[in-house]
Amino acid sequence: MLGSWRWNVGFGLLGTLLIIIFSMNSNPMSVVLLRSLYAFVSFFVLAFAARAALAAILKPPAMIVNAEERQADNGSQLDLTTPDESEDLNDMLKAQLQGDANHSGKDNALAVQSSQFKPLNPPQFVSADDNQPEHLAKALRHLTGE
Repeated sequence: MLGSWRWNVGFGLLGTLLIIIFSMNSNPMSVVLLRSLYAFVSFFVLAFAARAALAAILKPPAMIVNAEERQADNGSQLDLTTPDESEDLNDMLKAQLQGDANHSGKDNALAVQSSQFKPLNPPQFVSADDNQPEHLAKALRHLTGE
């Protein structure tokens, strides 16, 4: 909880003082003292409720340390850890090297994808064997716009 009981007493005394100041002129002293007692109790309880609310609002979030608590809280917090898939990766690499497509369901899908995949094979540019100076000059004139 935030603070101590002294805050409650201070707020109670503040409420008592306000009631005494505002009702002294219009009420007899017994009524003023009775109302100031009610004000003290009311402000004391209100200060307790305000302190409890502030403590709940300003409380830092608790860090989960226990594994059992973590298991109970599944789904309530975002888990940003990635699963260890090194065994699956190793199996896929072995299957690719061995060419075995009937290893598992995942490997079958991978094999279907890999059998459908064909790398792009663009035509290669071939340089002309004709390196005569007249043809080169003609091409240069054509490119420069002369």
